[in-house]
Amino acid sequence: MNPALDSKRASWGPDHVDVAIGTRERFAQMPDCRSSRIQVGAAGPTTHWGTPAAALLIAVLPFAPFAVSQKDDPQPLIGGQPAVVLHRVRTGDGTKPEFLSATVLPGRAMNLFQITAWIPGKGEIPLINSPSLQDAAKILGGPDDPYGTKNTSFGGAFLVPFANRIVGPISNDRKTLAFTWEGHPMELDVNWKGKKVGAIPSAIHGLILAEKAEDVRVTASGDKRTVNGVIHAGDFNGHWFSKNDITITIELERDAVIATVEARNVGEKPEPVGIGWHPYFNLPSGDRRQVRLHLPGDMRAEVNNYDDVFPTGELEPVNGTPYDFTADSGAPLNSLSLDDNWSHLKKATDGSTCVEITDPAAGYGIRIGVLTPHVNTIQVYAPADKPFVAIEPQFNINDPFGAEWKGKDNGMVTLRPGQSVTWKVKLTLFHP
Repeated sequence: MNPALDSKRASWGPDHVDVAIGTRERFAQMPDCRSSRIQVGAAGPTTHWGTPAAALLIAVLPFAPFAVSQKDDPQPLIGGQPAVVLHRVRTGDGTKPEFLSATVLPGRAMNLFQITAWIPGKGEIPLINSPSLQDAAKILGGPDDPYGTKNTSFGGAFLVPFANRIVGPISNDRKTLAFTWEGHPMELDVNWKGKKVGAIPSAIHGLILAEKAEDVRVTASGDKRTVNGVIHAGDFNGHWFSKNDITITIELERDAVIATVEARNVGEKPEPVGIGWHPYFNLPSGDRRQVRLHLPGDMRAEVNNYDDVFPTGELEPVNGTPYDFTADSGAPLNSLSLDDNWSHLKKATDGSTCVEITDPAAGYGIRIGVLTPHVNTIQVYAPADKPFVAIEPQFNINDPFGAEWKGKDNGMVTLRPGQSVTWKVKLTLFHP
């Protein structure tokens, strides 16, 4: 149910695992699903700050040293820290798509809040469904959001040390739930429940949603812009099994946006770790019915209902159902609402896989290249009445410690003290 590190290595092979210390260089050579390669790291001018007071906005100037504004700026602090905007100048002739900017919120666990791109026939457009920074500052961190859960309502929040839901017996005051891992009991604060009367509270989307990144660094190398920060999460105020440092890196280039999350066990005990992402991708045409989704997952998890969205432990084949998006060209969304989890992913020999959103009416497509063999399931949240599709590549199955799975591999990676695991996704654009 919770495979140890060595069993993960044996399963994936020594060239496809980035769990042990010292494997970063090998992982950097892992090809994505279209066989291009990644260059990890950056050289060049660096902006570094360790306190929120250092700036109100970090603006990465294209092809020039970085500027850190010390003056009044209309942009708000979010989570007590400034937004970071990576920006590059369009270099093409306008006939091919290219990424232009990425906005990151260090004060909210490096949420990849917005990405803009040049799309032929559309100009510069936002690719992520998000409000303005001013509105986000009003929504996040208020008295009705003590756990930062609203951080997953827009943008692209990162989820650590588990993705999606954990369900368990609820305390008498209905504020915590209990579960066990390898005989070790644990309690989590509940931070979500369905809208129906009598809905059961659960813990959702990890424990870093309200966390602030420290040691934030912005670097440039040629046309590449990079920001990374470290969350010294400890044991999440006693709510996890060991202590953790989580490093999140966003890279912006003309042809790619790369997001990397590394979780490292800096404590003295083993722990299970799951990593995921919750980005809301816009549909530029606004015509959802003709938008196509390609998702190479053969099985879909059955849930009790679409309010709780708790898994029953049963997996259903998608072949011949409206939930089959495995064809190379995908299938149209039409009026189908989705809040579902796919597994048994079709992967390349290196463990990578691809999800694609194609909007033919807009001449737009985005490819989510999953470069991490530990991603075992992909959640898709796409209500029929909303102009977005949330694609969530994650290590673990939903409710990974639940008895309903009857001992199945839950996708969590066991880290011993000093070990780390990496999650990585590469976004590319294409013209359908």
